[in-house]
Amino acid sequence: MKKNKFQEQFLLELSKIPIIQVACEKAGLSRNSVYRWRKEDDSFAKKMDQALADGVALVNDMSESQLLTLIKEKNFPAVRFWLNKRHPAYKDKVEVVNKHELPELTDTQKETIRQALELSNITIQKHE
Repeated sequence: MKKNKFQEQFLLELSKIPIIQVACEKAGLSRNSVYRWRKEDDSFAKKMDQALADGVALVNDMSESQLLTLIKEKNFPAVRFWLNKRHPAYKDKVEVVNKHELPELTDTQKETIRQALELSNITIQKHE
């Protein structure tokens, strides 16, 4: 009975702060006990995974809320971060430029490259 109470307290703490060490300290448990329970009890392992996911979602929500507050306060790094991660026009881009003359590709090489690009869903943009 006591074990179940400790497990419930640990899972509750983990769902608030998704850091196993912190949840253990708040529930008065050792990490060894928690990992032993996890290894021996599939049901506890699933509950632990869910509590951890819930805790991560909570922290993500709080972080987004703080980020939006900073954006409202006209904090430029926050604005830039949001646009860089959420708006396609502001995403980081990589451009590969070759400044060396290469020999002309054979038809077989061209076909191999075409097939590879097709398989990887990469498209070639024509420069004008």
